[in-house]
Amino acid sequence: MIARSLILASALLAASASVAVAQSRLEQADIIAAPALRANVQVSSDIVRIGDLIDNAGSASQIAIYRAPDLGTTGSLQVTQVINALRAHQVIGVDTRDLKEISVTRLARSIEGKDIEAQVGRALERKNGLGDAANLNLTFDRDPGDVRLDAGFTGAIQPTSVRYDNRNGRFDVTFEIANDSGINATKLRFTGTAVETVEAAVLARSVERNEVLKSSDVVVERRPKAEVGADAAGRDRAVGMQARRQLRAGQALRVADLAKPDLVQRDQNVTLIYESPGLYLTVRGKALESGTEGDVVNVMNLQSKRTVSGTVTGRGQVSISVATPRPAPPALDTTSSLGVAEPAAPVAVAKLSSPVAPKAE
Repeated sequence: MIARSLILASALLAASASVAVAQSRLEQADIIAAPALRANVQVSSDIVRIGDLIDNAGSASQIAIYRAPDLGTTGSLQVTQVINALRAHQVIGVDTRDLKEISVTRLARSIEGKDIEAQVGRALERKNGLGDAANLNLTFDRDPGDVRLDAGFTGAIQPTSVRYDNRNGRFDVTFEIANDSGINATKLRFTGTAVETVEAAVLARSVERNEVLKSSDVVVERRPKAEVGADAAGRDRAVGMQARRQLRAGQALRVADLAKPDLVQRDQNVTLIYESPGLYLTVRGKALESGTEGDVVNVMNLQSKRTVSGTVTGRGQVSISVATPRPAPPALDTTSSLGVAEPAAPVAVAKLSSPVAPKAE
């Protein structure tokens, strides 16, 4: 009997303990599940839901109660205003955590204007006669600035329509960016003009005909290819060259505008060099025309007063080639190893009765 009572008491104690533990767990669960405000909220759409503002919102978490700030910006909500909005949807007993306001940031994907310009340039590269993207100067009808998209648009910028008219330089480019949430891709369209440019040597000052260009006379600028043409002269090609005609400051130089500098000027006193194997002779001369290295010019020999032609070989120097006498041809060999020479035929000799005097030339 005593043993049975002890067993029953033990069972009752165990049951009471189990009930107490279960009740304690329920109370802890209630404490954990109590809704509480968040101090900082980030949203990726254009609306703010209850579940964005508080923890443990339960079935009310998807209810929209505010409009989100602009893309990439941050706004604030007063806690008293939030509590009133929550009560309207039967969300009560919210732990405010002694907050006065809630910070709400709308996440966004930003595309900088310089990246947009680079994307348009790559889309137009080698389109209808255009060159490399790096050489294109783009002017947009409307400054694209920095473009902001919902954070869900994480796809690459893909050109879907590219048009360029080489008659007026107009372009019209459309891009698409996919969304990882499965919604329709967003489209970005840009219009304007594209001009291909080249690096050109440009005059820093006006120069006269036959003037030799110095390093300080030339600067490098990018100019429209149509303005400069296909024969644009680079800076290295221009410095040290001579202007074929008068050129104005700010003018882009072409290869046709330049020539090698004259080493001999017309009416200039020059040194005539007569040279051949074993002979080197110099005399004074006067150039009758100008010429650069390698040009053939006429020069007057001031000693003999004769005009000769020579090649310009240096500054104030003209070389004259002296013809080398040809060696006498070797004597003919009357013998032959091919056979015995036949005897010459007899020659008749006429006898004259009187001598004849030779005729004068």
